[in-house]
Amino acid sequence: MRLLLDTHVFLWLQDEPERVSSTAREWCESGDSELFLSMGSIWEMQIKLGRGKLHLKMPLAQLIDEQCRENNLQILGVKLSHLWALGGLAFHHGDPFDRLLIAQALEEGLHLVSADRAFVDYPANILW
Repeated sequence: MRLLLDTHVFLWLQDEPERVSSTAREWCESGDSELFLSMGSIWEMQIKLGRGKLHLKMPLAQLIDEQCRENNLQILGVKLSHLWALGGLAFHHGDPFDRLLIAQALEEGLHLVSADRAFVDYPANILW
């Protein structure tokens, strides 16, 4: 399965895996799954680090590099098609980073791994 990790899921898998549902955790840890992290999530984490709202055990660049190497995590860039897809999304969710994840999941045919209940109002495949 091709999985796009929501920002909180990416962070929880590192430090608090028990917060991730057992179903989602099994799929994320399965060697059969392809894991993706949006460039938007990296941007969001960098902003939160700068504002003091996020604290990591290592620099973000090191964490991302380590996860790409050790878990085959792939970074999903932001494409114009993702941005155009935002125009077709209802405003069930006001967070621009989360809306980008929904658009990316829809455009790329990915399952979005998230505990965010607002995502169920969108036609994306949500895994939790």
